[in-house]
Amino acid sequence: MIRDREELERLLSGVRDWVREVAIPNEERVAELDDVPDDLVADMRARGFFGWSIPEAYGGRGLTAEELVLGALELSQCSVAFRARVGTNTGIGSEALVADGTEDQKNRYLPELASGAMTGCFALTERDAGSDAVSLTTSARRDGDDYVLSGSKAFITNAPIADLFTVMARTDPSDPSARGISAFLVERGTPGLETGPAYRKMGQAGSPVGEVHFDDCRVPANNLIGGVEGMGFRTTMKVLNKQRLHLAALCIGPAIRMLDEAVRHTKSRRQFGKSLSDFQLVQAMIADCQTEIHAARALVLDTARKRDDGIDTTLEASMCKYFASEMCGRVADRAVQMFGGSGYVGDYSAIERFYRDVRLFRLYEGTSQIHQLTIAKLTLRGTDA
Repeated sequence: MIRDREELERLLSGVRDWVREVAIPNEERVAELDDVPDDLVADMRARGFFGWSIPEAYGGRGLTAEELVLGALELSQCSVAFRARVGTNTGIGSEALVADGTEDQKNRYLPELASGAMTGCFALTERDAGSDAVSLTTSARRDGDDYVLSGSKAFITNAPIADLFTVMARTDPSDPSARGISAFLVERGTPGLETGPAYRKMGQAGSPVGEVHFDDCRVPANNLIGGVEGMGFRTTMKVLNKQRLHLAALCIGPAIRMLDEAVRHTKSRRQFGKSLSDFQLVQAMIADCQTEIHAARALVLDTARKRDDGIDTTLEASMCKYFASEMCGRVADRAVQMFGGSGYVGDYSAIERFYRDVRLFRLYEGTSQIHQLTIAKLTLRGTDA
């Protein structure tokens, strides 16, 4: 749902200009530093990028699902590090609060997240609890007016720099199911909370990912999201169903950028006396990329509109994330092929970096295989007599 087309177009136009004039010229700088410098973060804060999905009542833009994915399509056409820096605040780092937080919790934290004064992160995954998230072992024991958290989380985006952690922990050790899991808000600086150094990764330089450790970390009971135990996994599913749609849009932007780069390269590069773009086998790769990008975009926008209409989009969100992330990987592979050696060497193009960066899309927030199972299960359930 688009509430005001003129206002949305002003937002999208501003993002396009920023991507072209600020982000892309700074991509190599971010990659070399393995960090988004403070001046660029301050610029994104000033432009309101951190608060897109947070309701206006708490200082955000309150974008609808359709508006959010359109913004994500534009913002993600630059280095993945830029959208990752704001992405937890506009997605999994704030959505649990938006969906299920108490009014006090929302008033305390959402304005800080919307402004970018705080960076949020979502701490669900553990070393032995990834796709099987229900098997998490991080515990939260009630002790008077507090909960005491113990355990560790792994592969958490923005953990090394986060100020606010949304943490899933088991409050009922006698219940190994999802019903035993609760969600908590934990601020950096809380005694017993430590974060590890940023991992060395295949790609996505400038987007820090690391571990979070809780050693008898004492958290006030009023930081239990929603104030009710046993609702954490339900909250998680709400967060992920929206975020998978958001992430699908964030997979399409890099594909658009890579195809644009490849088209420019094939039109300017000459072999056998003519441009590469004149060769039909190259044209076939261009056609496949363009078709898949448009298919993914149509699927994502259709799903966003359904979500805005109040329709349950659990199945569609899973399809969006599965198709868009796989599509982006195929586009990256074809782009390297069209660039040839220049696509494999980082000195000559951004394609080598994007090829490594987008590989993660098929892993986080549900691997492609998990989404295949989810799609099949929901489809079969819908055909039951």
